[in-house]
This record gives sequence, C-alpha cells and structure tokens, in this order.
Amino acid sequence: MTRGISFAIEARDGKARSGVLATPRGAIRTPAFMPVGTAGTVKAMLPESVAATGADILLGNTYHLMLRPGAERIARLGGLHRFMNWSKPILTDSGGFQVMSLAELRKLSEEGVTFRSHVDGARHHLSPESSMEIQRLLGSDIVMAFDECPALPATRDAIAASMALSMRWAARSRDAFGDRPGHALFGIQQGGLERDLREESATALRAIGFDGYAIGGLAVGEGQAAMLAVLDHAPGMLPGDRPRYLMGVGKPDDIVGAVLRGVDMFDCVLPSRSGRTGQALTRRGAVNIKNARHAEDPRPLDPDCTCPACRSYSRAYLHHVFKAGEIIASMLLTWHNLHYYQELMAGLRGAIASGGLADFVAGFEAGRAAGDLEPL
Repeated sequence: MTRGISFAIEARDGKARSGVLATPRGAIRTPAFMPVGTAGTVKAMLPESVAATGADILLGNTYHLMLRPGAERIARLGGLHRFMNWSKPILTDSGGFQVMSLAELRKLSEEGVTFRSHVDGARHHLSPESSMEIQRLLGSDIVMAFDECPALPATRDAIAASMALSMRWAARSRDAFGDRPGHALFGIQQGGLERDLREESATALRAIGFDGYAIGGLAVGEGQAAMLAVLDHAPGMLPGDRPRYLMGVGKPDDIVGAVLRGVDMFDCVLPSRSGRTGQALTRRGAVNIKNARHAEDPRPLDPDCTCPACRSYSRAYLHHVFKAGEIIASMLLTWHNLHYYQELMAGLRGAIASGGLADFVAGFEAGRAAGDLEPL
C-alpha cells in the first residue's frame, strides 16, 4: 500500500474480517461506516459530534465540492480537513455517480463527461485526470478512481460497455494519481449483476494495482436479494490483503449481510437523511417519531442507547420538536442514528474478534423481529 497507509486484518470469522486501516491522520477500525459529509458537513451535526458517535472517517463529495465552493478555494483555505474542522481521515468519491444522477445535459465520451451543474447550469467537464486533481486539491486521504455507474436495470451490453469504460478510466486515474505518500487510491469494481463481468472488472483492477478496492454499481435499484447474491462472490474476486469498500450501502441489515460476505467499509446517507425526516433507526427497527402514538410517551427512543437523544430526551419531546419544525429534531435524531450505526459496527468488530459473529447476527435479527416498544 501507499507509504504511510497500511491495512492489517486482525481477526476472521467465516468470510468476515476485522482489522485496522492505518493512515497518517488516524486509524480506521474495520468494518467501518463512513458518515456522508456531502458538501463539507454531515447535515445537522457538528464535526465533534460526528467524532463522538465513534466515526473514524467520513466521506466528502467531489462533485458537490467542485461546484460549490470549488476545490481551488478549499485548497487555498488549507484543504478540506481544515476547511470543515475534521482532523480524522476523509474519503472522497470521484464525482462520477453524481454526474450521472444529478447533473443535466450530460455528454459521455471516452475522454470523460461534460455536464451542466444542477446548481447554476454552468458547463463543466470531469475526467479521470480532473477528478484526481480535484481530490488532490481537497486533500482527501482516500481517493476514488473515476468511473461510470449505470442505473439498474440495464441491458448486459450496456453494463459491459460501461464496465470496460470504467476500467480504462481506472488506469488513467492510477496514472494521474501518481505517487502521493500518505494518500491512497481505491479502484472500483463494476459489472452490474453479471458474475463474469464482475470477474473481468476485478482482473483489470488487480492488473492496474490499487491501495484498496470498492464494489460499485450496487444499491442502485436492484433490491437486497440481488445485491447480496453479487456479494456472495464479488468480494472474493478482489485482493484479500486490501480493504474492500461497498459504495452507498446502506440499511443496517444490508451492512450486516455484506460484512458476513467479506466487506470492510461502507457509506450511506440513510442515517442522516432518516434523522431529518423523523425516522430513528434502533435495535428494534425503525421508529417513526411523527406518529401520534409518541405524543405522550415519556420513554427514550431506545432504553439501551447512550446517545444524547436517548439519554436526555423523551419520545414525546422528539415528537413535539419534529412536528413543530424545530432544528433540534434533526440534530438529535441524526445523532442517534449515527450513534446506532457506529454501535452496530463496533458490535460487528467485537463479534468477529471473539469468533461470535453468528450469535451477534442472531441477536441483531431477533431485535429487529421484535419490533418497536409496545405503545403505552
């Protein structure tokens, strides 16, 4: 791996692994969940609050930051870490997914993608080389190769052509990234739901050589069963001594299923987005704080949770402030959800280390099956 960055697997339980991805800015305990800080902030959270949940790393978004405030401006102000007051590692995605899903008037070519900003309509061009330069200016610790991610369902021919283009872009990303001690570059496996295309992609990525490997092109509409079927074989196609990152995943049961299949890193907007829309994610499943049943409930969201929302506030209060449109509702529910995700990751790491993963998963599933507390 890149000088100054190393990955050590410390325990295994079946296909699941626990370990440490060490970087100059700090250690990332795996399996790891990365809160999403799209535009230089995890919405409704202070950086120190994100750290207090147990997060070792967060994700920033190349597409959004290049449009506003601009990578050059962030670089002049000392880089993304200083700009957003986050001293731990940051992973930045390449911008390719957002170009495909958010930008208007996209034009795809071998060179890259030309598009109009969803912010102001300005014309931009993003290529493997410019994506690497933007991420260099941001100063991210883990850089993602530039790729194309087609939405599913798609024809096999379309998926194959997209994967082949992404592999050519991966090679260009590697060349443009160069030698950057203390920073890592991850390649991204594509291939949709097709096993042979996944293998072809993995073969190309291994030949290029990366510090870590992501599994892309999932959680884009295919459903959990199809995603897990791909994960039955896709992680094993990637080098076993490097971290494996499943992009954009996901729900708690998605994460548990992926860890069982050998994945080490995750990111998703779900915990923060759910918090802002009144949904708390707990050991017993989702709690919709908007429901009238909570209006006079003095109990916490989760009696066993130690986050500020559960430690100091009742369901009745959270129901009230959400219905009243108060900002504290988003703050407390987001903190709770991120705390829950980090507790889940810590539980998975501990279970792998002790060889008790099967029991942990059984307890996880039993808690969710039990459902929320009975109404008073």
